Amino acid sequence: MDRWQNKVAVVTGASSGIGAAIAVDLVKSGLIVVALARREERFRENQCALPENVQSRYHPRRCDVTNEDEVKNTFAWIETKFGGTDVLVNNAGIIAIGLELSGADNTQPIRNIVETNIMSVVYCVREAFNSMKKRNFDGHIVIINSVLGHNVPMSAVGSLNIYPPSKFAVTAIVETYRQEFANALTKVKVTSVSPGGVLTEIVPNMEAFSDAGHPFLNAEDISNAVLYVLSTPPHVQVHELTIKPIGE
Repeated sequence: MDRWQNKVAVVTGASSGIGAAIAVDLVKSGLIVVALARREERFRENQCALPENVQSRYHPRRCDVTNEDEVKNTFAWIETKFGGTDVLVNNAGIIAIGLELSGADNTQPIRNIVETNIMSVVYCVREAFNSMKKRNFDGHIVIINSVLGHNVPMSAVGSLNIYPPSKFAVTAIVETYRQEFANALTKVKVTSVSPGGVLTEIVPNMEAFSDAGHPFLNAEDISNAVLYVLSTPPHVQVHELTIKPIGE
């Protein structure tokens, strides 16, 4: 991680769960972190939980990543304040359990998933990559995907509706970025991290499934995976990393 000391990492969906764990671990690893999300009160709690000597490296900023103008303004602010984006961890994602894709009269929840899981990736990666390319910096873009972006199993919790298709899109998007970054003659890396079940707030009452014996990963497990892919040598690109809990 030496090459990332004092570099700028942007983490989306950073107020809780996987994003919060990643933001904290990146700060502790010596990076300057801009944590993006909509829940500002959670940011303050996360910052206060850090050791006092590194709290100044954690920079919370409210940003709705589904709003293209907000994303543009946020990355422009990062450019002005810090000089640019060196690492992007695109973690923001949502799911709606039980809403059937074939019978949804109200499609707004489905639209919300598409906007958050697909379009926010497009907005944020565009801004981050352009910052890296403009400065001729060999940065790294990590996109938190899902095992559901590679396979759609029968769900025990109800219809997963548009969530798996949105993650299948992410899988294709990552390969598209890999080709585009290479064709642009850059050495910017892109990595898809696909977890299995993770015990977070994304699905209500996940603790009940855990108590019933369903295996889960912890948010820290995914953060450790991000640290791993960032720590690879400059000539090594981990394109896809799949992580499952034992017994899933």
